[in-house]
Amino acid sequence: MSYTHLIREHYPQLTKSEKKVADFILSAQEKIIYSTMSDIKKHTNVGDATIIRFCQKLGFSGFSDLKIAIAKEDFSHQATSDTAVNFADLVSKRLADAILATKQLINIDHINQAVDYINQAHQIYIFGVGSSGNTAVDLESLFLRAGIQAKAITDPHFQAQVASLLTEDDLVIAFSLSGKTKDTFDSIAIAKKNHAKIISITNYLLSPIAQQGDVVLQTAIEEFLNGGSLAGKISQLYLCDVLVNGYERKNNIDTLALKETVLRSILDKSLD
Repeated sequence: MSYTHLIREHYPQLTKSEKKVADFILSAQEKIIYSTMSDIKKHTNVGDATIIRFCQKLGFSGFSDLKIAIAKEDFSHQATSDTAVNFADLVSKRLADAILATKQLINIDHINQAVDYINQAHQIYIFGVGSSGNTAVDLESLFLRAGIQAKAITDPHFQAQVASLLTEDDLVIAFSLSGKTKDTFDSIAIAKKNHAKIISITNYLLSPIAQQGDVVLQTAIEEFLNGGSLAGKISQLYLCDVLVNGYERKNNIDTLALKETVLRSILDKSLD
């Protein structure tokens, strides 16, 4: 049974406050999986206990369990509609759509502000965990080829230690598609307390990690049930490339000379 049918079936037995939660979820539909209990409380003026009781009356252990069920239902609908499409075409379209969707969210003023922070920074660190940690390492490599020495840190404990030693002259670039990754948030909160500049790269402008940022670059891929998806990573990498190219253009970097220098440094690493 779908979650909408489940809600409507139990609706007569719900209290007045629980019906507010039901109405909000029905109006939000699949977007509810990207909401938090705080979001629901804000829109319905009910407490945590009401939300939990509502979920339990539907047969779920709590709000997270309900969101997973909604995400699974949405994923199943998408999978069913995709069966008639050539899977290779489907994958290529999904990745192309990720780039186009991210492009539409680009704010050039924010890119320029981020480039200014990079130019001014004494030290640059890139924070991310999980798949976003892999993107942090990729950005470190892209920076190196542009002549920027930055350090990607993907271990949360090490992030916290480094953040505790930063100053107002330093910069942290933080990756999190959801904007709610606790380890990353905790680390940049420490950096923020020490007055380091923060560039947040995330989907949601109102997310906790975005709110910590001095400037926010917005990705476009939601992946509640598909964490670490290639489309999500492509969205992040596209922004990384835009950021690096923005730095090169603003500083009139001779990219050809840099590429030659890097190439010559690794030529003897190839087998004949």
